[in-house]
Amino acid sequence: MMDAPAFSSHSHASVATATTNQNVEQCRSGSNTVAMIIEKPRRWHDVFWSGIFVIHLIGFGFILGVLGLNRFKKKNRLDIDKYTYHFMENQAGLTEDYWPVYAVAGVFGTGLGCCWLLLLGSCATLMMKVSVHILTTYLAVISVLCFWGEQFFWGVVFAIGSCLQLLYVISVIDRLPFTMLVLQKAVKMVWNLPEVMKVAHAFVLLVLSWMVLWSFGVAGVVASSMGDGGRWWLLVVLSVSLFWTGAVLCNTLHVVVSGIVFLASVRDTKESSSFPSNSLRKSLQYALTTSFGSICYGSLFTAVIRTLRWQIRGVRAKIGNNECLLCCVDFLFHMVETLVRFFNKYAYVQIGVYGKSFNHSARDAWELFQSTGVEALVAYDCSGAIMLMGTVFGGLITGTCAGVWAWIKWSNRAFMIGSTSMLMGMVLVGVAMVVVESAVTSIYVCYAEDPLMIHKWDPEFFNQISETLNQRLQHRSKRVREVLTHNQLDNLVRSNSSV
Repeated sequence: MMDAPAFSSHSHASVATATTNQNVEQCRSGSNTVAMIIEKPRRWHDVFWSGIFVIHLIGFGFILGVLGLNRFKKKNRLDIDKYTYHFMENQAGLTEDYWPVYAVAGVFGTGLGCCWLLLLGSCATLMMKVSVHILTTYLAVISVLCFWGEQFFWGVVFAIGSCLQLLYVISVIDRLPFTMLVLQKAVKMVWNLPEVMKVAHAFVLLVLSWMVLWSFGVAGVVASSMGDGGRWWLLVVLSVSLFWTGAVLCNTLHVVVSGIVFLASVRDTKESSSFPSNSLRKSLQYALTTSFGSICYGSLFTAVIRTLRWQIRGVRAKIGNNECLLCCVDFLFHMVETLVRFFNKYAYVQIGVYGKSFNHSARDAWELFQSTGVEALVAYDCSGAIMLMGTVFGGLITGTCAGVWAWIKWSNRAFMIGSTSMLMGMVLVGVAMVVVESAVTSIYVCYAEDPLMIHKWDPEFFNQISETLNQRLQHRSKRVREVLTHNQLDNLVRSNSSV
């Protein structure tokens, strides 16, 4: 009678020992993989673009300093007005008249970015819903205020933006539950790695330090005696420079965070205590040296192509049976899809982990998704669009606050100050948003490379994401069958009519 229990006890002990040994081997294997990825020597890629960015940064830094100093405490201190006397239409001011407004906008944008990071950890779903639903209303309200202030151009711009936002939300409303699930898991992953949050806050301060110089120069432009046309063109050029600089800094953070999250998934650790101490230092080193050119290159095009893709997908989903319009949209869609193959945000994970060039990384990531079917899941997810909505919303709040203050003091320059402050707010909030977006991209790349990495990290999430993938693949197969059947019927009707 005692033999069976003894045998059962011995069997359970053997299984437990085997499981323990297997876990130890997996841990060792994960540790070896992490060490191999971290210590592997990397080649320099896209060096030309890093040189262009550094030259651009030095050149624009010098121009911004000159523009700000020319009106600092003394009008035309550097005697620049002699080169623009043909365009003098306004009464000149001083840089320090407008610089405090930009200082408040910078502090406000930084506060919003830090608040986003903190609130995403405690109430991620609520924050995402705010980003989706409030933005449409806010754009409409700003449009009305612009018409009321007789700023008809901006009123039309914000009205169109509100309509496009509403149409997009309607077109993806059925995808939001899955998107919220992915975002919640991404936030959970990021918050379990405190090093990531420290790097994010460091990059926010780095962006803010560049904003000090940028706003100094912009305040000098706003204070200049040039006409509105000349000032607006100069502000557009400076805004494009800020957009590229902000995108490079955000994507550098993207590469660092993606590398850390991916390595954490390979190692199968949810906490940072057992993570290699040099992983953060190495990721940062690679991002700022061998991979920096790839980051600069990708930052020029990725954001614009992603935005076009989201809008075209939303329109395409709601066209219906209008074949002429569908044909035009499909043409644009395939053009953008071709560009996405070479410019996509998933390239930054490959850059952070393997140190490839940007185009090589983007192509490999997209081929990986298509070969595994994960591309159907990526197309269904709209977390990137929601992150962008949160970024735009943060920028709009910053721009509104600065614009209202400027309207009270200088009504004729309120929209200049408000629009440039909005861009500052978008860049600062975008740095906070990119942390979560990096985790999302890493999740999809990990799932495509080895689904078991996600299963070890969160089995329930693995089941949910696998079920959604199966549903999307079945949906695509059904649509393909419908298209083939429709084409066959069309051919049959044409052959019968010809007879």
